[in-house]
Amino acid sequence: MEWRRMDVGVLLLFLVHHATALEVPLDLPQPPTITYQSPKDYIVDPRENIIIHCEAKGKPHPSFSWTRNGTHFDVENDPNVDMKPQSGTLVVDISRERVEHYEGVYQCTARNKHGTAVSHNIVVRQSRSPLWSKEKIKPIVVQEGVSLVLPCRPPAGLPPPIIFWMDNNFQKLPQSKRVSQSLNGDLYFSNVRREDTRNDYICYARFPHTQTIQQKQPITVRVLNLDEINDTMAAFYNDTDLFSEAPVDDRRPTFLIPSGSSSSKMVLRGDKLEMECIAEGLPTPHISWTKISGDLPSKRTSFLNYNKTLHIEEVSASDEGDYRCTAKNQFGSVHHTIHVMVKAAPYWIDVPPRNLVLAPGESGRLSCLASGTPKPTITWAMNGISIENSPKDLSRKVEDDIIIFTDVQPGSSAVYQCNISNEYGYVLSNAFVNVLSEPPRVLTPPNKVYQIIKNHQALLDCSSFGSPMPKITWFKDSRSSILQEDPYILHDNGTLEIRVAQAQHNGKYTCVATNSLGIYENHVYLEVKEPTRILKQPEYKEVQRGRSVVFECTVKHDPSLIPTMTWLKDDGELPDDERLIVDSDSLTITDVTEDDAGVYTCIMNTTLDHDSATAKLTVVEATTPAVVYERPDPPTDLELTDQKKRSVQLTWTPGDEHNSPVQKFLIQYEDSLHHRGHWHNLTEVPGTKTTAHLKLSPHVHYTFRVLALNAVGFSNPSRPSRMYKTEPAAPDENPTGVQGFGTEHNNLVISWKPLTNLQSNGPGLHYRVMWRQKKVESEWNTVTVSNNSKFVVSGTPTFVPYEIKVRAVNDHGAGPDPAIAHGYSGEDLPVAAPENVHAVVRNSTLVEVFWDPVPAHLIRGNIKGYKVSYWRKHHYKYNPDHMEQDILVFSGNHTQGMLPGLHPFSLYLFNVRVYNGKGEGPRSVTQQFKTPEGVPGSPTSLIVTNSNLDSLTLEWSPPHDHNGHITGYTLKYQPVNNSNELGPVEELALAANETSVTLPNLKYSIRYKFYLNAKTGAGAGAAISQEAVIIREEGSTQSLHPIARSPPHGPPHKASPFGNISSMIGEDWALISWEYWGPEKNFSAQYRLNDSESEEDWNTEFVNGSQNITLKGLKGGLCYRVRLVALGHHDQEFHHSKELLVTLPAVASRQVDIATQGWFIGLMCAIALLILILLIICFIQRNKGGKYPVKEKEDAHTDPEFQPMKDDDCTFVEYSDNEDHKPLKGSRSPSNGTVKRDDSDDSLVDYGEGGDGQFNEDGSFIGQYSGKSASRDTAEGHESSEAPSPIKAMNSLNSFV
Repeated sequence: MEWRRMDVGVLLLFLVHHATALEVPLDLPQPPTITYQSPKDYIVDPRENIIIHCEAKGKPHPSFSWTRNGTHFDVENDPNVDMKPQSGTLVVDISRERVEHYEGVYQCTARNKHGTAVSHNIVVRQSRSPLWSKEKIKPIVVQEGVSLVLPCRPPAGLPPPIIFWMDNNFQKLPQSKRVSQSLNGDLYFSNVRREDTRNDYICYARFPHTQTIQQKQPITVRVLNLDEINDTMAAFYNDTDLFSEAPVDDRRPTFLIPSGSSSSKMVLRGDKLEMECIAEGLPTPHISWTKISGDLPSKRTSFLNYNKTLHIEEVSASDEGDYRCTAKNQFGSVHHTIHVMVKAAPYWIDVPPRNLVLAPGESGRLSCLASGTPKPTITWAMNGISIENSPKDLSRKVEDDIIIFTDVQPGSSAVYQCNISNEYGYVLSNAFVNVLSEPPRVLTPPNKVYQIIKNHQALLDCSSFGSPMPKITWFKDSRSSILQEDPYILHDNGTLEIRVAQAQHNGKYTCVATNSLGIYENHVYLEVKEPTRILKQPEYKEVQRGRSVVFECTVKHDPSLIPTMTWLKDDGELPDDERLIVDSDSLTITDVTEDDAGVYTCIMNTTLDHDSATAKLTVVEATTPAVVYERPDPPTDLELTDQKKRSVQLTWTPGDEHNSPVQKFLIQYEDSLHHRGHWHNLTEVPGTKTTAHLKLSPHVHYTFRVLALNAVGFSNPSRPSRMYKTEPAAPDENPTGVQGFGTEHNNLVISWKPLTNLQSNGPGLHYRVMWRQKKVESEWNTVTVSNNSKFVVSGTPTFVPYEIKVRAVNDHGAGPDPAIAHGYSGEDLPVAAPENVHAVVRNSTLVEVFWDPVPAHLIRGNIKGYKVSYWRKHHYKYNPDHMEQDILVFSGNHTQGMLPGLHPFSLYLFNVRVYNGKGEGPRSVTQQFKTPEGVPGSPTSLIVTNSNLDSLTLEWSPPHDHNGHITGYTLKYQPVNNSNELGPVEELALAANETSVTLPNLKYSIRYKFYLNAKTGAGAGAAISQEAVIIREEGSTQSLHPIARSPPHGPPHKASPFGNISSMIGEDWALISWEYWGPEKNFSAQYRLNDSESEEDWNTEFVNGSQNITLKGLKGGLCYRVRLVALGHHDQEFHHSKELLVTLPAVASRQVDIATQGWFIGLMCAIALLILILLIICFIQRNKGGKYPVKEKEDAHTDPEFQPMKDDDCTFVEYSDNEDHKPLKGSRSPSNGTVKRDDSDDSLVDYGEGGDGQFNEDGSFIGQYSGKSASRDTAEGHESSEAPSPIKAMNSLNSFV
């Protein structure tokens, strides 16, 4: 169906049990969700194919269909349209059809068996950039001083074009308060001047979608005074527009736009509001803006175009009202009022839409809350069909903008659409209701390592899913208690927050997700690192040109983090200059020049944090004495005036500043009555002042001194002023930090922070301590305490609330009435145990314990929580004597708690006791519970014996943890090829009493992988795996001796995260496999002979992305030590495994048939070839010697090129064309039969006959050896009637050899 103007407001999803919306993992059944779609208004480039996006996810993966203009769009029957695989995205080929044919309104539908989701309407339109209509623009002549408007009127495009004015040289025309461009593109002159005369006012329109620019015909403007106009009237009369004939005087402003005294404007919420006022006048008017009905929003308001345009971003309803623009010059002003109305298309009130996941029997609701102006209408649909026409569902009730679901059942999953629209727009949203029963799972990757800088916030993620929604609990290391009190904060999404991470927070954290269907654990690790700090910062330097300067930067950082020191100059990179020398903790600049002056910054970066410091370098001329900067001289002439009881005025005379201005003065005082010889800071004043009004305390003998501070440092103190004594008075304040607590069960300790001598205001300071029981009609008990800051009240009832007051008193009176503090008398041990203690078994490893809370008066203290002690008495087969007791602490006033990690098929005893600040109360009556059967552990061993040519025997031991009655075993095995790819799986069921099995009909020389697991009534347990290879060699069978692998159980308790290291060995190789629980992905395997002791003897093989490696080239009969290394960035070694001893079997010597060895065969072939070549050479020499006399041979040898060759003197056998041009075996010839000269680089054929051969600088040839023409080469490449020359023949043989 087609949705017109649809909208979903906010989908506020929440369950009655406060569940939040969950992201359903894609491996679970779920209705479709639209994940990506094209925008509602989709403008396409007519030069490119149209791509209309529609992507969705779901389980099973959804199918897609489309409508166009409200009817079904048959994609398959349109040859120009393709739909991408596994997607709803359409690709329209426009090479054979115009874009206009595919303009329209599209809507995508994604459906699977659980529901149907729909996209919003996608209006596809092509971008348009029409040409400017041709027109002849007459020159414009205007009188100097008048206003002028040059119209642009660009062609309407889609989207609208961007307008700007330029000249013939493509330079932007200058704009100012007098000349500016309006929002519609016209160019306005408030008044024209003679310099405005030009013939190239050109308006340009840039269409951004097609990146094309159109230009209007140039406009000519001539600005003349009145006399010039009269002189040129005749010349311009026929083809010129004349704008003014009267002389122009100075005048008050009038508006060119907008017209009239008022106007109105409508804008939509969220859009930008632009209003403009352009005025003419002489002199040029100034524009200002005000809002009559309130203030302009300062953070969203900007004034553009020389104050002529008021721009407000992100308009809201508060921006509605009347705005006034004022144009003013020295001759007057004019006003215009714009009434702004703000409307709103529908928008969310709260949060974006969310999907709703419910377990069978749960209840929840979907809320579609949105707003708009005018008020929008709402429509619900289910799976794309109006909800009124959808199948009835008794569990669903629609109430206007809410759908309420009650007691949902499987099969109720669907996608609901909420549509909200008004006359200004619409929004549409899908939200599915997915009814699932799913045990919990944790989506955060296991064994994730979080590295945090000390004193920073740490956030440990535990993203989970389950239906019903899982409850998240966190444990640390030994799981002694749940992490839910300070400093730990558990967020609703499962994240554990530590606001200020410290070293003691290092360790392993366990996140447990629990619901009624099961429990799931995940482990993460927190590493708290020391912060990076610059201990010695670079300091200000002033140096003469040509000298050297050193900036020091000493840094402290966490030793496990890799630091990087970077220096900057003026916030940029250091110049590439060898004079700048960067060391690990300093920067040295030699032969300083003026260009070196500036601010230098040293930055120390690690992977987690950084620190920086800066210093300035000033360079002075060597011929000019350097300016000396020193600390200022101390102030002098301290004088006390305007003396009062509680104040005095201090004045002084500043000392010499020494070329650095004083920044501030520090005033200190000495109290010779209470702290003689100790100076205290009193106040600071700016460096421009020499007077300070000082507030004083009673009963103090003051002496003052002043210090001055400039850029170099503090001056020495001034000479002290004369003493000024203040009169005693009653205290102005009472002690702080008043609290009451008990150290024994029958006392109350009242403590406070005593007043200082300065706060006492007079002699004889003591304290009036008062207390009484809270909520009991009783009088205040009072006692006077001197020279102490606490008082102990004895004989109090146990843990009773008290009200407390402490008042300061001296010889001159008492302080103000003190505030009441609250405290408790001492705690005692609880006297009662929890009652009605019982347990409910949730599954084989999880039990929930319940109890009734202990009454508060029997706790006799501040309740801290409850402790559940539980221990495994025995399981149904074994009765161990030793029983380890576990204690789980539940902080706060809980009445239930979960006991995770129990052993299946076991009998447990447990009790509960309450504890307070004093200690634990009595234990409850011990109860018991039995855990049901669970899946067994893996068999304890699996070994290969009696391996033959086509069979082997597997022997195993039963699991250590039966967790129930073993009902049998399942054996699976499959072949593994050299690429570690697994073949088909064979499965064999075995009886519970079997501990071995023989497997026949196996293939020799094949590696097999075996998996064996045990079964109980609860299901199959973890498997133990084994690998073996059968190798046949000359009648003997060699069976490798692998080491069994245990299933992974998480990282070991020690530092190394390696585990389950196994090996499989062959004649000269070893296959090493392992498990790794750290974050690193790259490894190396290091090995050396067992008797080697040097660290340099380790051989290293690198491994990327896998957890096995084959070490080749080992020697049989030798023992090797192998260790594994986890590598970080830059191949840094983070973790080493324990060393593994690998012994290769000794290989018996075998008789070798020399006739079958490759080297022997090659040698014989080389000898035979050499003999053949010698025979050919001898044959040629013999024939040559038989035809020529010695004299002729000498003459011919002297200059063979000039000896005429006779037919009867030719002693060489004629080569036939077929054989002569047949290439040697293994050589390459061009397809046209010609031989390229480049292919005979190491032959000297044709060398003596050409002069075109070239040599490289090293004497080697480039190109061809011969200087023959291309035509000749071509002729020789085909059939040649020439007999080959002796030189050619010899060189050909040499090349062959």
